Amino acid sequence: MAITVTDAAAARARTFLENRGKGIGLRLGVKTTGCSGLAYVLEFVDELNADDEVFDANGVKIIIDGKSLVYLDGVELDFKKEGLNEGFEFTNPNAKGECGCGESFNV
Repeated sequence: MAITVTDAAAARARTFLENRGKGIGLRLGVKTTGCSGLAYVLEFVDELNADDEVFDANGVKIIIDGKSLVYLDGVELDFKKEGLNEGFEFTNPNAKGECGCGESFNV
């Protein structure tokens, strides 16, 4: 299992965690939603669950639950800033397609 976090994403995640003042790392997961079936979830983690896998990626702990792991193997998490728009971006080799708005994907 491999998760990649770019330098830009790691720096932004560290800033978020430092500003928050607590937290183990970031949870990366998927949920059923959208037009294509699955959407990414990115949230703070204060406590680990029994089925969590922890990846130390570029100095940031990325936590993925067991159900999401199969969809996220090989994913790259990046952070992009273009003009006034900024946000995390996912490059997922398991995704077979995305909806038109880019909010959901299918495998």
